[in-house]
Amino acid sequence: MSATSAGSHVSGPSIDVLIPAIEKDLATLPYVIDSLRRYVRHPISHIYIVSPGSSRIREMCSRKGCIFVDETTVLPFTKKDIRYSSSRWNRSGWLYQQLLKLNGDHICRENYFLVIDADTVLIRPHRFRSEGRTVFYCRNWSQPEYFRTYRKLMGTAAPSPKSFVTHYMLFEKSKLTALKRTIEARHGMPWHAAILRSIDRKKQFGFSEFETYANYVYSGNRASVLLRNANNKSLKTSASAVGTKQRRKLARTYRSISFHQRKGYSIPAKH
Repeated sequence: MSATSAGSHVSGPSIDVLIPAIEKDLATLPYVIDSLRRYVRHPISHIYIVSPGSSRIREMCSRKGCIFVDETTVLPFTKKDIRYSSSRWNRSGWLYQQLLKLNGDHICRENYFLVIDADTVLIRPHRFRSEGRTVFYCRNWSQPEYFRTYRKLMGTAAPSPKSFVTHYMLFEKSKLTALKRTIEARHGMPWHAAILRSIDRKKQFGFSEFETYANYVYSGNRASVLLRNANNKSLKTSASAVGTKQRRKLARTYRSISFHQRKGYSIPAKH
């Protein structure tokens, strides 16, 4: 699979890619996969699609040379076991997806794996390791609850001056494992149980896997990371409607484009 991303600029450690997805993501997912193979400047060993059982997603994985992972095999619980909603919104699936990502060290084989949202397409070259350091793409906007939950989990304030919630992130297995062990040691329970307990269920943006992991790494050794502006653009059109000419124009300013469909966030949970 790495041959598909081969080129004179591909170097550094091989990485795996992990993409949580559901059927509604099929409109963008093939474009996401193609963009990874075109713009990630590392050899890509495997691309894992973590999804509910879906013949359509399985077929797409087969067509695109990806590995299908049934999401129910990743954690000791499933989405239906999470209760995170109100009469106006339902964030249970959103939170479940974040916990799936945080167990990516039990799915991926390489020491480094890139997690990317199924609605975000890269439009410029990306390198995630440079001169022995991890590159974190950042922005200036986040949610206050992410940092309140981080403090509850870790016992200290999140140290980064930027937000790491930028739709994709490179994880290092050893550091992710260390983060989870730190949470478990501090709270005396499995890491996922500690996260679920630390969230204010009355607030709909209660936790960020990217904010938590990157701040943990940053707090351990700031010199081990490079911070770069994400320069992501959210579009209301469909991925198929963005032609080569428009993509090239967008790439002059942005590194990636996202096609968010967030109507589901306002749907109450079905118990």
